Amino acid sequence: MQDDFNYNFSGETKPKHKVWHLLIVSSLIFGMFFGSGNLIFPIHLGQLSGNNWFPAALGFAVSGSLFPLLAILAVVVTKSDGLYDLARPVGKYYAAIFLVLVHLTIGPFFGTPRTAAMAYEMAAKPFLPAKFNTVGMFLFTALFFGLAYILTVHQSQLLKYVGKYLNTIFLILLAIIFVVAFLKPMGGLNHMPTSAYQTNPSVNGLLEGYNTIDAVALLALSVTFVHAVRGLGYKDKEMSRLTAKAGSLSISLEILVYFGLVLLGAFSLNKMKLSANGGDALSSIVSYYFGNFGTAFLGVLVTLGVFTTAMGLVASFSQDFHKLFPKVSYLEWLRVTTFLSFIVANAGLDNIIAWSLPVLMLLYPLSLALILTSLTVHAKPYAGVVYKMTIAFTILPAIFDMLNASPAAVTNLTFVKLALRYYHQYIPLANLGLGWVTLTLAGFVLGLVVGKLSNFASVNTTVKSRD
Repeated sequence: MQDDFNYNFSGETKPKHKVWHLLIVSSLIFGMFFGSGNLIFPIHLGQLSGNNWFPAALGFAVSGSLFPLLAILAVVVTKSDGLYDLARPVGKYYAAIFLVLVHLTIGPFFGTPRTAAMAYEMAAKPFLPAKFNTVGMFLFTALFFGLAYILTVHQSQLLKYVGKYLNTIFLILLAIIFVVAFLKPMGGLNHMPTSAYQTNPSVNGLLEGYNTIDAVALLALSVTFVHAVRGLGYKDKEMSRLTAKAGSLSISLEILVYFGLVLLGAFSLNKMKLSANGGDALSSIVSYYFGNFGTAFLGVLVTLGVFTTAMGLVASFSQDFHKLFPKVSYLEWLRVTTFLSFIVANAGLDNIIAWSLPVLMLLYPLSLALILTSLTVHAKPYAGVVYKMTIAFTILPAIFDMLNASPAAVTNLTFVKLALRYYHQYIPLANLGLGWVTLTLAGFVLGLVVGKLSNFASVNTTVKSRD
């Protein structure tokens, strides 16, 4: 019998293959987008929110899980073969620019280097003398991206490596932590939240979920799991149905994991102080339960989690860029992204996270606006008008949110201060970092009105010309 990953279908798919493929594709999707941020940010959120952990976790689940699920459904509904296809109704130049910005952000400039930097912080740095930190980082990231390159040279093998093996091991290790921690919790959930989480825990949790990059990432990773499902022999409706089911299953699992991680963080305040970041918190929690062995255990866990994400990111970058620039092969783009990721990773985890936040505040509203239009009007004759108007109304608040999240050198500029003051004063929810919501919806509604009116006028003109 052929390997399941190269299975050729003839006629009806057997039920046992359907179930197996559903599980393996779900594992692939989970493994590709569940990386370093998905581990460390919920833990820190639990510590920050204290006894307000539930509304904070709910907000985090919306931006960290619901938005990514909608991203998957947008790809399925529009039958897109990648990010360029999804954004094409806005215009080919916008689609190309958006694809490049998204892939550079979640790829070699921020997202992919962060995976290696996080793995080094957890798996190698604790065992090295401080004087070898620079050399250790260089060698570790070189090995990390060298192996990622080797395992993604053959696109057809990604489903097997990530979906069948690496992610399964990662989930088993994570389950061990949960079982031990919840059988013997550190204490109760009676700690006061920090000031930000006393008044708006859900909103702050939602904004914290931005840091996972998942909604943006899954738009870009779509090309990879669509190719993987197609490689199993599925086409058209069957492919869309399997992708939607697998995405829903993987996102459901992610929500459970998020709530578990937030709870771990909230419980930990009984035994330890508020940590500087989620990485420190996770390390302290695992050390509490597993002692010295915990450091090595956590290193393996984190490395597995981020490595599967890195594989998905470098593969999707190369697939989409090869589609946009077909004269450069998939393999050549793979070399470009792995090498650039290796260079940027050596800047260090803290710098990478600091640089990425402003760009994420720009891309998240644009991605969500694209998801909204894709799920609602992609098949309508006036879709182009709605796409264009929605994006046009979203760009300005997205730029303001980016400026607001920028370093002090930018926010302290006189004209930036003045612009942000008026933005926060006159745009609803802008002071919460959600100013794009009302403007995006306004653009969407206006686009619907203009689109329907123009379509009605066009139909009437056609009817009269026939008469």
